[in-house]
Amino acid sequence: MNRKLLAVLGVLLVLSMVLTACGAQECPECPDCPVCPEAGECPECPECPEVGECPECPEVPAAGEARLEIVKARGKVVCGSRTDLLGFGYLDAAGNNVGFDIDFCRAVAVAIFNDPNAVEFVPLTAAERGPVLQTAEVDLLSRNCTWTSSRDAAWGNFTVVTFYDGQGMMVRKDLGATTLEDLDGATVCVTTGTTTELNLADNFRGRGLSFEAVTFEDTASVYNAYEEGRCDACTSDKSQLAAVRMGFANPDDHMVMDVTMSKEPLTPAVPQGDDQWFDLVKTVAYVLINAEELGVTSANVDEMMGSDNPSVTRLLGVEGEFGQTDLGLEADFAANIIREVGNYGEIYDRYMGPNGDAFTLPRGPNKLWSDGGLIYAPPIR
Repeated sequence: MNRKLLAVLGVLLVLSMVLTACGAQECPECPDCPVCPEAGECPECPECPEVGECPECPEVPAAGEARLEIVKARGKVVCGSRTDLLGFGYLDAAGNNVGFDIDFCRAVAVAIFNDPNAVEFVPLTAAERGPVLQTAEVDLLSRNCTWTSSRDAAWGNFTVVTFYDGQGMMVRKDLGATTLEDLDGATVCVTTGTTTELNLADNFRGRGLSFEAVTFEDTASVYNAYEEGRCDACTSDKSQLAAVRMGFANPDDHMVMDVTMSKEPLTPAVPQGDDQWFDLVKTVAYVLINAEELGVTSANVDEMMGSDNPSVTRLLGVEGEFGQTDLGLEADFAANIIREVGNYGEIYDRYMGPNGDAFTLPRGPNKLWSDGGLIYAPPIR
């Protein structure tokens, strides 16, 4: 074997070691050495370019490592949320993170630790929601997020619809606009990277209307720009528009138009790859909904332990089984959730009911199915 061929083999060995150590870049492969003619030599192998430092990978569960065990070892649930939307995720006067979506995260924490404060809230922009699910940087995303087919395929696993909404439009009353046709040629403030932005374009194009989108990555900038008069209208989920309007300096100067531009099923989501964790989070939602249906509240949960209704005693862990063992939870985890957080209706009313902390929003489609709404959960059995 001549020296040139030995040199080629040496380069290949170095390349193999570099690729094994890093894996971040691929060096060009050396060509097979042809049969050399008597007077010829093997071709030179191209040199491998220098490989930079490998980026650090985010900490994610190893294959086969149960997320529930990781959460238990950590001592808290990491929840992707927000701090700037009244009703859903915001800071109260004492600086506490509260809201409809926040309480769902707390319910999951109670299910595991019997502690509503065993949660780390990670505020996220709309654009950050998908990436943190894909990289499993959060255990749970509960941030008024619309469940769509593409997000389900690419982001993570969407659990149970906890709030049925629809996209609307807010305008100043003195604009005199009552229909989308009245907004032909208008400027519209909207959050970029959201279903809201796409729905806006689809609705105007479908009606043959023109508009100019004024886009921002964070929600607060959208409404600041609108209130400052930098656009004629702003668009988002109707619940969000109602919440933001109440925070304006002069809320009565604005109105949410009687227009529904889309269906927006708001749904907590979890990273892909762990069926037990997926089922656990879904079951927490089932508990909240079934508790309201069965009349079990934070005020009467202890009394209801002695109920004659087997559906109630099964829910509260007094008798029977509805999957607690398979989920890795205590028999009475549902009773703990209701005691600490309340049932679905209590959570809704806490923030958006007639005496809600944030604003008043009739439940509409978010009534129980038995009351003519869409909120429905599998039976606890």
